[in-house]
Amino acid sequence: MTTVPALATIQDLLALPDDGYRYELIRGALRRMSPSGRKHGRLIMNMSTPLDQFVTEHQLGIVYAAETGFILATNPDLVRAPDIAFVRSDRVHLELDEDGYFPGAPDLVIEYISPNDLYTEVDEKVLDYLEAGTSMVVIVNPRKQVVTVYRSRTDIAILTMRDQLAGADVLPGWSLSVEAIFATRLKKARNP
Repeated sequence: MTTVPALATIQDLLALPDDGYRYELIRGALRRMSPSGRKHGRLIMNMSTPLDQFVTEHQLGIVYAAETGFILATNPDLVRAPDIAFVRSDRVHLELDEDGYFPGAPDLVIEYISPNDLYTEVDEKVLDYLEAGTSMVVIVNPRKQVVTVYRSRTDIAILTMRDQLAGADVLPGWSLSVEAIFATRLKKARNP
């Protein structure tokens, strides 16, 4: 007699004990993700801080940090946790924001490629977000110092250090230079 292992569910993912790792639920299979390194975390702040400031100032919605899960599909369950996510204010329901994962795809997803990420896994994430309804997926590649913007499977732009990442119709008026995304130097404090 052959037994088929049960697929993990959203409830299983929510009930996992804190073991120092992040998990995503990929079509019923739990995928463990190592904690981010210092450089990864610092680079994420280069984008999340100005993005959150702009969104808050213009009351456009909410910017979510890396530990936030988004339910992209059910049966089998698909929960992704992007490095940075934005959801428009008309889609945010504060009573649903208390516990659990966001029920749906973010409007904007920003993912940084970690040293241990496989490009095939990154491609899989991009397709998952786009198929779930994300309007813009931004992939930041520190190794190559490029930013790739996906609006669909065929509407793809590759930005280099001389370019500006623009929010377009997802975040009208917001932009950030690619150079600022990859900035790693600390600025020295000025003497009075």
